[in-house]
Amino acid sequence: MIDWLIEPLDYDFMQRAFAVTMTAAIVCGVLSCWLVLIGWSLMGDAVSHAVLPGVVIAYLLGTPFALGALVFGLAAVALIGLVRSTSRVKEDAAIGVVFTTLFALGIVLISIFPSQTDLSHILFGNLLGVSIGDLVQVLVLGAIALTLLVLKRRDLTLYAFDPSHANAIGINPKVLGGLLLGLLALTVVVSLQAVGVILVVAMLIIPGATAYLLTDRFGRMLVISPAIAAVCSVIGLYASYYIDASSGGMVVLTMGCAFALAYLFAPRHGVIGSRLAARRRARTVIPQA
Repeated sequence: MIDWLIEPLDYDFMQRAFAVTMTAAIVCGVLSCWLVLIGWSLMGDAVSHAVLPGVVIAYLLGTPFALGALVFGLAAVALIGLVRSTSRVKEDAAIGVVFTTLFALGIVLISIFPSQTDLSHILFGNLLGVSIGDLVQVLVLGAIALTLLVLKRRDLTLYAFDPSHANAIGINPKVLGGLLLGLLALTVVVSLQAVGVILVVAMLIIPGATAYLLTDRFGRMLVISPAIAAVCSVIGLYASYYIDASSGGMVVLTMGCAFALAYLFAPRHGVIGSRLAARRRARTVIPQA
């Protein structure tokens, strides 16, 4: 059993894959809590897809892909806000227009310059090809995002539950919303190296949604969500190594399985777990004389 656990760690590329995935999972797991509570799941999907042209342009210019991804992620957030505030178009429609247009731009750039860009690595990640430079980049960006989330957790939580109260006590909800969107863009950049554009949204949503089924307290949710993401990342990487499957895909599939278990068996909010708990409570009721 010990040999089975240690074998993948004998390879440098697997060590880097574990480090990158754990970093992305923890940061996504923490941010996921606020996205689920506020209802910004579609926003996470939008930003993760909108960074594609930035990644392609960065590859073509020979600059770090994180820089291009971050610029286009922030630009997508700004464009969505602009369209929403200056027209009668609703938020969900604005998100759909911006992210599909930017994603299509990325696809067009890839089709024009196919030799300079590996489509599969951008869309689905390249965990096993992570370099030392990529690892350092992810660790630094992940540390920045996680630090800001921890430092501003109380303000962000107040914004998620009651933005009107936040405004009443002197905290500008627009500033907090902008901060959260900026951290979303930064987190997408961190996760991009691990699972690619398409699967980033899963890491941003599934851990928080799973934790939401397991607890009613937000403080516990902030612990459970990254813990689930980290454990699923480790299990997914081991599974991908031994069955020779897509590493990013296995990580997300494992998270999906964790959500399914919580959906079914969570004590209070699971489909089956809640019914079993109700039956136990019914059995303990003492019949009145």
